[in-house]
Amino acid sequence: MRRLLSVTTALVLTAGMTAPFAQAEEPKKGGTLVMAIQQTPRHLNPAVQSGTATGQPGAQLFAAPLRYDEGWNPQPYLAESWEIAEDELSVTLNLVKGAKFHDGEPITSEDVAFSIETVKANHPFKSMFAPVESVETPNEHTAILRLSKPHPALMLAMSSQLLSIIPKHIYGDGQDPKAHPRNGQDVVGSGPFKFVEYTKDQHVILERNDDYFIEGLPYLDKIVMRVMKDGSARTIALENGELHMSGFEQDPLNLVRLKKNDDLTVSDKGYGAIGPINWLAFNTQAEGPTSDPIVRKAIAYAVDTDFMLKALMRGTAKPSKTGIHPDSPFYDGTVEGYDLDIDKANKLLDDAGYEKGSDGMRFGLTVDYGWPTVKPPAEYMKPALKKIGIDVTVRSSPDFPTWSKRISNHEFDMTIDNVFNWGDPVIGVHRTYSSDNIKKGVIWSNTQQYANDRVDELMELAGSTNDIEKRKKYYAEFQQIIADELPLYPLFPSPYHTISNSKVGNPPDSIWGTSHPLDRVYLKD
Repeated sequence: MRRLLSVTTALVLTAGMTAPFAQAEEPKKGGTLVMAIQQTPRHLNPAVQSGTATGQPGAQLFAAPLRYDEGWNPQPYLAESWEIAEDELSVTLNLVKGAKFHDGEPITSEDVAFSIETVKANHPFKSMFAPVESVETPNEHTAILRLSKPHPALMLAMSSQLLSIIPKHIYGDGQDPKAHPRNGQDVVGSGPFKFVEYTKDQHVILERNDDYFIEGLPYLDKIVMRVMKDGSARTIALENGELHMSGFEQDPLNLVRLKKNDDLTVSDKGYGAIGPINWLAFNTQAEGPTSDPIVRKAIAYAVDTDFMLKALMRGTAKPSKTGIHPDSPFYDGTVEGYDLDIDKANKLLDDAGYEKGSDGMRFGLTVDYGWPTVKPPAEYMKPALKKIGIDVTVRSSPDFPTWSKRISNHEFDMTIDNVFNWGDPVIGVHRTYSSDNIKKGVIWSNTQQYANDRVDELMELAGSTNDIEKRKKYYAEFQQIIADELPLYPLFPSPYHTISNSKVGNPPDSIWGTSHPLDRVYLKD
């Protein structure tokens, strides 16, 4: 057996990633870091819930087998070493000895096996561990993952919030892990910080885990994650020092404003594995116009993405033609584009028999949005689509869970969404298009209810080989089909940034942003 980097790692290392930040001084211990999270977490268990609202506190509460640095290199974490078999059909994890859960119980290979089983059964990223047929536990410090086929995204899938190691002795009690009472209160984790308090819509409070398995870490005594949904309020709090840090910031006006403050660092480093893309998603199985690919194409021709990039995003974002992030080595920029063409859009609808009424409208559609930063693109759809005779009703949700419930239960026509690639298409892209991942009630699965046998086949082929050129070929055809059938229309990648006060040492610049363990972050005074 041999120790290897994942194929994804090798790919991105050739893409010119930046070098790590230089450490200017000796880290200091102690202090309370106050940071913002932008949404109310449903709960704090990333093993059964995706999204950064759960992922940011979850990555502090729960450790993963691996962690990744800013250069896409896998690093030891709960697994002090690992080996990949020559035939690439098994991966052996050698766990750190002496690691404990927050209640003092030992972390063993049985917990790793249980965590993988839980993620496979309950997490919306169904493809993430699909090739893992079994996890053998020959002793308490060794876990052997047996695979049905090579899995090019496996190493990434075992890092950050994607594979939180949860305690079998708590979650193995027969209760539904998605609704388990310990998900949001009295959480027992495995990571650098312990649960203190979670008050919905207010804060998550964590404290230092004195029994953390990495000696000398974490540096901080406490982390207070304040739920702050309003971007202007976060901006003011960062400016006056009320907040030390906020991740996943993307509002163009606020970014421009914060860059002028000498006491703040505005960094776009650390979101490579997130791969966020904003898109207009369609309900392809709705009993209405969005089930018709011609209507979806007409809408795409009526949307002026250049205007959105310049006027709405103030030049902070770049275009994207497909659901694969343009920074990915698998992105195909040769797909058919939908440059603004109102005449062509109207002709498509005319020829398809969608006649205009006396008011100039052909039919009405709703467009949903679930959080403030995607409000401008949603509101833009109303005047844009009015030009082709579509009467758009912009429908907001009072909070993220309300939007999530509506979209995941397929009760929508169109929605503005922000979805992550999660480093490799197997993890973050396949879930959006796989017909096997149409899962009612699960957000960020295939909520478009899109199904195409060839697309399913291409994803299977691309996710079953470590041959880079073959994967590029499969994903190129995949993107061509998606661009033609348009279950969703990509708008632009989100320009995520981390804002940190000058008092913050070692602000996170890993590929997972602030969904990375903050055990090396410290306060200078």
